[in-house]
Amino acid sequence: MTTPAEKYAKSRSDQQYPLLASFRDLYSFGLDGFQIEACKVVEDGHGVLVAAPTGSGKTLVGEFAVHMALATGRKCFYTTPIKALSNQKFSDFVDRYGPDNVGLLTGDNTINGEAPIVVMTTEVLRNMLYAGSSTLTGLGFVVMDEVHYLADRNRGAVWEEVIIHLPESVSVISLSATVSNAEEFGAWMTEVRGDDTVTIVEERRPVPLHQHVLVGRKLFPLFESGGTEVNRALERIAREDWQYSRMSKGRPKKGGHRPRSRHRTPGRIELVERLDAEGLLPAITFVFSRAGCAAAVQQCLDARLSLTTSEEQAEIGAVVDAACSHLPDVDLEVLGYHEFREALVRGIAAHHAGMLPTFKEVVEVLFSQGLVKMIFATETLALGINMPARSVVIEKLSKWNGETHANITPGEYTQLTGRAGRRGIDIEGHGVVLWQPGLDPKQVAGLASTRTYPLNSSFHPSYNMAVNLVGQVGRTTARELLEQSFAQFQADRAVVGMARQIRKADDALDGYRESAQCHLGDFMEYAAIRREISDLESSGARERRSADREVVIESLVGLKPGDIINVPAGRWAGIAVVLDPGTHADREGPRPMVLTANRHARRLAMVDFPTPVNVITRIRIPKSFNARNPQSRRDLASSLRNHAEGVSWKPKTAYREHAPRKDPRVDALREKMRNHPCHECPDRESHARWAERYQKLERDTQNQRNRIEQRTNTVARQFDRVCEVLDVLGYLDGDEVTDDGKKLQRVYSELDLLVSECIREGVWKDLDASELAAAISGLTYESRNAEDAPAPRFPTRKVREVAESMSSLGSELERLEREHRLKFLHQPDFGFAHAVWQWSMGASLDDVLTDMELAAGDFVRAMKQLIDVVAQVADASGSGPLRKTAREALDLLRHGVVSYTSITS
Repeated sequence: MTTPAEKYAKSRSDQQYPLLASFRDLYSFGLDGFQIEACKVVEDGHGVLVAAPTGSGKTLVGEFAVHMALATGRKCFYTTPIKALSNQKFSDFVDRYGPDNVGLLTGDNTINGEAPIVVMTTEVLRNMLYAGSSTLTGLGFVVMDEVHYLADRNRGAVWEEVIIHLPESVSVISLSATVSNAEEFGAWMTEVRGDDTVTIVEERRPVPLHQHVLVGRKLFPLFESGGTEVNRALERIAREDWQYSRMSKGRPKKGGHRPRSRHRTPGRIELVERLDAEGLLPAITFVFSRAGCAAAVQQCLDARLSLTTSEEQAEIGAVVDAACSHLPDVDLEVLGYHEFREALVRGIAAHHAGMLPTFKEVVEVLFSQGLVKMIFATETLALGINMPARSVVIEKLSKWNGETHANITPGEYTQLTGRAGRRGIDIEGHGVVLWQPGLDPKQVAGLASTRTYPLNSSFHPSYNMAVNLVGQVGRTTARELLEQSFAQFQADRAVVGMARQIRKADDALDGYRESAQCHLGDFMEYAAIRREISDLESSGARERRSADREVVIESLVGLKPGDIINVPAGRWAGIAVVLDPGTHADREGPRPMVLTANRHARRLAMVDFPTPVNVITRIRIPKSFNARNPQSRRDLASSLRNHAEGVSWKPKTAYREHAPRKDPRVDALREKMRNHPCHECPDRESHARWAERYQKLERDTQNQRNRIEQRTNTVARQFDRVCEVLDVLGYLDGDEVTDDGKKLQRVYSELDLLVSECIREGVWKDLDASELAAAISGLTYESRNAEDAPAPRFPTRKVREVAESMSSLGSELERLEREHRLKFLHQPDFGFAHAVWQWSMGASLDDVLTDMELAAGDFVRAMKQLIDVVAQVADASGSGPLRKTAREALDLLRHGVVSYTSITS
């Protein structure tokens, strides 16, 4: 403070907010305006929503709530969406407040759970609220870090459940990334919490971000100096590129490939060297592919690239060796430890979900200490973990979203580049996009300057939620509680806008009707006849296509493993042998798994069969055949080609579609149309265009009215349907939760109802511990490429029979859901069953990973998800043999890399 007035103002503020004054003394730097404003709101006793960019220091507001709780003798729960972030915050708080004052509750750890400060995942707090845990006594503050996870399709509902069910006496401090509808979310928080939740939005980044495009070895600013216009040099390069691609069309010169671009995409080694030369390290390069991350690290190793000093190398080696000392030598070989260590020592690493958690944590620790200079990562690094860099590089502006390659959104771009610029270290951060053929600088500028990242609710009532709510407050009150959800709040707000659109549409309809008037008669009546003819003809075409489809399905249903067929269309057209008929793979129709003559094992879809398929001949598939094994595929494909030789497998005549059938209703309507007085009108087609506009707008308006009706009380109506299913199955009896329902209260799995039904029906009662783990894995595992996944392997006959029972039970529950217009459940996926059984029987990590062709990180994550549900089964099944078997299964699963739990300290 420099002036007497400023000193006086600070003194008055310190007297008014003494806890904030003592908190500020803990830091060597001054707090930003938005941080001070938010902390004052908390000290005033209100809830607060802080929406600010990554790295802006919004977590400091959550830390103030922790400080306040200790100072006032109350508890504070600090919730995070991911265990790694929980571990990180636990370590930070232990360093500041001591181990006696801090606890940790995640799926993996329970440490000092009754401490005044407890860090936990959001699911743990949700479960506490439903169980009425005594740990909630004395709770004064809940910090919800990364609250924008509320939009997550699979887990987002948990955040809303917590916000709705926390007592009003608890102050909720919500920390979010910059979202475009923060005020809307804050308004909902105020409505549902019965408190004035103050919304504070900070748009400004604490470290300015400069955007660049790297073309070859030259780094161009994205924008003109000091402005928002796109760099003219980049626009010129883009034009030259486009002109070059047009002029170069045609055949490439002999002995080479025609380059797609006049300007070169920089290689990864060039990228690292360029960033190093410009002083832009440490950096994170987002590759959007696990294989790409691994390949990038290998390229750096092959080029003998090193970014560290000898002192740093010694320090890195010591950290890595200490962190991995618990892993057996035989596992280290399998995990590629020596290559991983060598890259780290050189200051280079990969980071993706397929890595062993231990390896990922080592990378995070070393990067945060400034020892690792370059990370090649998938977008998962952009979530949660505090790992800022000086620069962020994006290799491509498109990524695989699970279905197709799609351009990244402005929200995703903002989240990725938000890592650039370390507060207190860097004066500025840098975002770099690599030049690619066809890159549009204006598109990059649009991504960089747009801040549209709306927070939309993904909330829906689950079966577990329903039995817990009804058990606590009864069905009527539970229904009223759910009407307070953010999902309903957003739906109700949308209804207001839709009603306004309907009023405008009604005015337009009057105008269209007037323009369609005809002096010869009622033209709207004439237009209705034309519309009916068009609808009937379209319906007839659909019926013909449906008849063709039925013929195809009938031909596919009869297929058996070993049948050789001719796939008539699609990418895999030609001869193939059936591995799995896939009759029950999809409600849309059979999806056979085949091996083509070119050794590709693929699950086909109905689109590959526009015509019926005939069995040409048969071959025997060896029992040892494994579709994941290249040698197995090669041998069977060779046998397929040998059997197909000399056999006429191409159809002699093309399959013909059914001849169109005449509909007498169409003929009658055509006659009626010709006899209508408006048919002879010279302006008929002009009138018809207005009538068609009227009909289209009328249909759209009716759809809007239907949507308004559907959106009103949407969540509550869905809750009613969930309760109806639970009534039918005997989990609820009016406002009473039955004994079976009380077991369901303890199951939080995505397939909660199927888990509960398996317990109730005794599906698992005859299995030993290893078999039980294998069977339950079907309820937690989801193949990364479900469409191409081969048929599951079962370790024993018992497990196969139980899996069939579980699938049958799942189908019955899905049918019941359809009757009540719900769609929560899906079929179990037993692709992990054999690996789980092997692991529980003591198989080595090498054997399991090789057999499954699974990345170590995916394996550990899948095992921990399984362990979580097996523990829920043990808890929900009550005293008896199943609980004993489930606990034995837990002991068998928790060994080796799966048993390791990290607490970063």
